[in-house]
Amino acid sequence: MAKKKAATKKSRDVLVVASKVKDYIREQGLQSSADVVPALSEKIYDLLDEAAARTQNNSRVTVRSHDL
Repeated sequence: MAKKKAATKKSRDVLVVASKVKDYIREQGLQSSADVVPALSEKIYDLLDEAAARTQNNSRVTVRSHDL
């Protein structure tokens, strides 16, 4: 029996509009599970963290589209 992985990240706000995400998936002829919206939000946090790090490494204070 597999053990559940302990949550290592603190709970954060969801950064996406759940209804829009679910509508988009539905338009593809698919269904979405309950965990897809929080997982997508976590991916966005990761992407933004990487962009912020690139911005700081380049001695800037403005995150730009090319940092993504």
